[in-house]
Amino acid sequence: DGAPRPGPGEDSRSAVLPPEHPGGHRRAVVAVAAPGGQTVYAMTVLGDVDDATRAVAVGLLAGAPPLIAFAAALAWWVTGRALRPVDAIRTELAAVTASELDRRVPDPGGADEIARLARTVNATLDRLERSDARQRQFTADASHELRNPLAAVRSRLEVALAADRPDRESVVAALAETERLQRIAADLLLLARLDGGPPPRTEPVDLALLAAEDVARRGGARVALRLDARAPVPAAGDPARLERALANLVDNALRHARSEVAVRASAEDGWAVLEVTDDGPGIPDADRDRVFERFVRLDADRSRAAGGTGLGLAIAREIARAHGGDVRAQPAPAGGARLVLRIR
Repeated sequence: DGAPRPGPGEDSRSAVLPPEHPGGHRRAVVAVAAPGGQTVYAMTVLGDVDDATRAVAVGLLAGAPPLIAFAAALAWWVTGRALRPVDAIRTELAAVTASELDRRVPDPGGADEIARLARTVNATLDRLERSDARQRQFTADASHELRNPLAAVRSRLEVALAADRPDRESVVAALAETERLQRIAADLLLLARLDGGPPPRTEPVDLALLAAEDVARRGGARVALRLDARAPVPAAGDPARLERALANLVDNALRHARSEVAVRASAEDGWAVLEVTDDGPGIPDADRDRVFERFVRLDADRSRAAGGTGLGLAIAREIARAHGGDVRAQPAPAGGARLVLRIR
């Protein structure tokens, strides 16, 4: 009943028969074709196999919940331990405020993603702290620079008002201080735009032509102006801002030159270069980077008397950096200062 038989062309056939009654065991039957049309059957009871399968199933059912619970607890513990540095970073970062920019998140060490995240956050906080310090110093310096001419204007006007007849000298001096205030305000506004404004517009510009135009506008300069621009120097940038940067460099050179200022435009190693050289006292080695800071004057009294705001070189450097370049102070071959602006 239900026993397998070899089919045509088959030597044997096997099958597993279900239990004959509930609680019974399965049976494995093999049918082999014998000569004379006979079929030989071999059968075995799968009781041991069924018992072993049942025991394994019962064991799994009994052991699975504790194993699952253990695996969940282990995963929770491992995940919590792995994310503990992230929580510490989050807690410390949430405590950083404008008045506590010196705080830093803990660095767990190592070279994994969390350690790199902590170092990146600390580097970002370093930049924010330096930027905040620059802004605070800039605000203090600007307040100081504006206070002096305001006080001078007030005193001059008070003297003029106190006199029986208007004091022309006091009014002229007050007007000069007012013009200086306007220059400082304009420079401060330009620096604010350079700090947080959009990148400069880009269009073809010839630095040699800019240099020639600047020299031509200074026909009545105090000292001789010499132009060295033998060929066009093509670059890409904002012509108005580059013109302002060059004008600031030349203004600085004219304030300190004794007899001559040289302006040179050239192309060097893929850079477009503007170079302004004077034969004045030069810039000490220790101050060659500091002169580009805002409101820095190496000769404060003379700079103020000459009408400088202390922002010209800072503006020139910001413009150059906005164009992917920089401005450096170098010694001139025959003494004096040599300011070199490079852009792509």
